[in-house]
Amino acid sequence: MSREPTAAQRRVIDAADPVTGRLRGTQAQLTALVRRGLAFRHPRPPHDHFLTPAGHRIREGSPEAPQQQEQEQEQEQEQPQQPQQPAPSTGVFAARVGGAQETAPPSAAGRLREVRGAWQGLLELRRMTNPDGSTDRPCGWERGHLVRAAALALEAAGHQPETASTPGYRVRTTPQPEAVAVYAPDATALSACADTLERAGWQPGEYTEPRTRTRYLLASPRRT
Repeated sequence: MSREPTAAQRRVIDAADPVTGRLRGTQAQLTALVRRGLAFRHPRPPHDHFLTPAGHRIREGSPEAPQQQEQEQEQEQEQPQQPQQPAPSTGVFAARVGGAQETAPPSAAGRLREVRGAWQGLLELRRMTNPDGSTDRPCGWERGHLVRAAALALEAAGHQPETASTPGYRVRTTPQPEAVAVYAPDATALSACADTLERAGWQPGEYTEPRTRTRYLLASPRRT
């Protein structure tokens, strides 16, 4: 069983890149995190260190992170019920999930640079953590952060999130494991979101809410 990281190790974990999990610290600190299963050393130069899924959970405040195992099981798609508002991200970069709480960024150009950097970082994380080095399908981090991952894919492709004053996409959790609900202001926008998610390695399907007749996407990260 892994022990809780020391205060110095926790500072290294907390300072990791919020998307890629890239770590900076002394060699002794990084080696200790690897021994605890909270980090791994990439085999290719420059041999940087990155958080493992357990390390990411430590960074996000889960007390059971060192013992928790990722549950990966295929689930049949089903109708989401009462999609929930996701909790706000506390990382340096926060994906815009859409909704009345969203506000326009202070600088559109600055936000574009942030989103592009975050997306490139996520592709690098896929390359480093998918067993075959593939970048065309989601990785474990994305399956553990479904709403944020789907929202990042949409925003990186140029889709605009819904705000209090403008229409756009909304990404929400669902009762179904490994699936998010995506809403858009019209059929054309919804279809465009589906195309984007499919190119980003997700499996989207279009459904209708029985009571409101609202069309939405149910999207899951592709595994193969």
